[in-house]
Amino acid sequence: MNWKTKATAIGLALLATTSLARADGVLNIYNWGNYTSPDAIKKFEAKYNVKVTITDYDSNDTALAKVRQGGTGFDIVVPSQNYMPIWIKEGLFLETDPGKMENFKNVAPEWANPDFDPGRKYSVPWAWGTVGVVVNTDVYKGDINTWGIVFNTPDELKGKVNVVPEMNDVMFAAIKYVGGQQCTGDKEVLKKVRDLLVAAKPNWISMEYNTIEKMGAGDFKATSDWNGSALRQRLANPAIHYGYAKEGFAYWSDNVVVLKEAKNVENAKLFQNFIMDPEVAAELSAFHRYANGISGSDKYMPADMKDAPEVIIPADAKPHGELGVMCPSDVQEIYTKIWTELQK
Repeated sequence: MNWKTKATAIGLALLATTSLARADGVLNIYNWGNYTSPDAIKKFEAKYNVKVTITDYDSNDTALAKVRQGGTGFDIVVPSQNYMPIWIKEGLFLETDPGKMENFKNVAPEWANPDFDPGRKYSVPWAWGTVGVVVNTDVYKGDINTWGIVFNTPDELKGKVNVVPEMNDVMFAAIKYVGGQQCTGDKEVLKKVRDLLVAAKPNWISMEYNTIEKMGAGDFKATSDWNGSALRQRLANPAIHYGYAKEGFAYWSDNVVVLKEAKNVENAKLFQNFIMDPEVAAELSAFHRYANGISGSDKYMPADMKDAPEVIIPADAKPHGELGVMCPSDVQEIYTKIWTELQK
C-alpha cells in the first residue's frame, strides 16, 4: 500500500468513526407522558448531535391506535409487555437486533429473553414496576394492601378515589379481588367483576391518569396507580403510601422499540444502545422513579430509591405478584364490553 492509498484509507476510517460518534439529524420519540428524563435526552443530543422531539401519550391503546394509522413521523415508541405481541403480530416494529448492540451485555439476565420478545429482536428495557393502591394515610388509617380501597371503598375515602383508566390493569385487579385468575373467561367470575365495577364507580371521584399532581394537591385521597408514580407522590407528601394488594397485583415492563415506518432508523438504534448504559439507565430511573432492567445501574441510582418501598417489593408481597399478559382475543372482547359499560 503506497502512502496515498494508506492516507485515503485512514481518512475513510476516521470519517466512518466520526459518523458513528456524531450521527447528526433528528429522532422522534413517542412515549408515555412525564416519563423521559430531560437530562438524559440532553446527553444523547450532545453525544450524537441529534435533535430529539418527544410526543406524549397516556395509554397503550392510544399509542397503538395512533401508530396503526401510519404516517406518524415517530421513530420510537415505548409499549408495555402485554401489548408487545400485538405490535409484533401486526408488523409495526423494525427488527433491530438489540442483542447484537454493544450495551446489551448490561441487560439483566431476567430481562434478556422475555416471553413477549424472545431473544430481544425488537426491544430494549426502559422500566419495570407494579400496579397497586396509593392512599393518603392522613385520611385513611386502615389496611392499604387491598383492592378493597378501590372496589369496596371505605367511608373515609368515598368520593375521593381515582382509578387510572388502563383497562387491563383495572380488569386484572377486579378479577383478583373476586378470586379469579388472570385472563379468565369464566362467565360467573366475569359477572361478579362487572357487578363489582358498576357498584364501585359511584364511590370514585374520577378515572384519569394525572395522579402525581392531583394526589400531591390533595384532589385525590387514594388512587390505583403505578409504583413509580406513587414514589413521586410520597416524596411530595410523606403521608402518601403505596399498597401491594394481597388479592394479587400485576408486574409490568415498558420497552423501547423502533417503528417499521421510522425515518431515522440509525439514530433510533443509537438511542436503544444508549439507554442500556448503566449510568444512563439510572438517570432515567431517577426521573421516572421506576426500576430498570440494566445490571450495574444500582450504583448510580439516587439514594432515595435504593430502599424505597415502592421500588423494593416487600418479601411478604412478592408471592402475590404476577406479570401481566394480553389475554386471548375472545376474552379481551368480553373485558372490553365490561369496560365500555363502565365508561357510560
